[in-house]
Amino acid sequence: MSGSARSETAFFRIEEDGLFHGNDPARGPWSADHCHAGPVTGLVARAAENAAGPEKILTRLTLDVLRPVPLDGLRIETEITRKSKTLTTTRVTVHDINGTVCVASSSMHLVRKELGDVPTAPVDPPKFEDFEPSKSVLIGALHSKPAFANFIDMAYRKGDPLRPGPKTVWMRVPALLEGEKVSPIQSVCALADCGNGISWNEPPVRFGFMNTDLTLQIHREPESDWLAAEALSHWHGTGVGMSQAILHDMKGPIGVALQTLVLHPVK
Repeated sequence: MSGSARSETAFFRIEEDGLFHGNDPARGPWSADHCHAGPVTGLVARAAENAAGPEKILTRLTLDVLRPVPLDGLRIETEITRKSKTLTTTRVTVHDINGTVCVASSSMHLVRKELGDVPTAPVDPPKFEDFEPSKSVLIGALHSKPAFANFIDMAYRKGDPLRPGPKTVWMRVPALLEGEKVSPIQSVCALADCGNGISWNEPPVRFGFMNTDLTLQIHREPESDWLAAEALSHWHGTGVGMSQAILHDMKGPIGVALQTLVLHPVK
């Protein structure tokens, strides 16, 4: 299977000022001037992995999205909060050019081991060959500028029409940073933040459904560039919702992603 949507342009670039600047693929659907949280999650994962070192695997990443993240001028600050032979934890914050914290996050990293074959739960994951490329399910941008959904490849189950509700979608996304190879965990971050965009319960005509956080739990590093999410969203009249997604690579499940959603009337 091949696709034509994915751009050779990376999500971000680093300028001489040391700040991260978003390219068009990093732009979110809700504002032309702000980032999609998926690429930002990749920057946070990159900072956490660099701090923890390659001898440990990033197993849990939690982000609180405190305010919209501007497309231009992001600074990342990282602190190791615990380090032992078995685990490392970090605190990573994303700041705008004025120093305001836009995202606050924490991560857990566990030491790599070689235990050989061990038993695990049997599952029936989605098979890549049962899917075919199609138009993006990530609909409803509230502006006309090129954005995240225009730069990714997506594939849906053959014969399954685009409709509201739970969905399984395969995605392939651009590189995170210009001139740098993406790590396996960083590669799944953009997909992890798409659960609400994949499994919307109705098109965003009456309501928007923005996530205020993301928790990514990884039990195995992905091994393919095409990655899948089995996603569903719970919406309630209180204005609160939740999205949950099981994440897969070509070999099977790799983790889960959870998002708290705030439902808001579309003006």
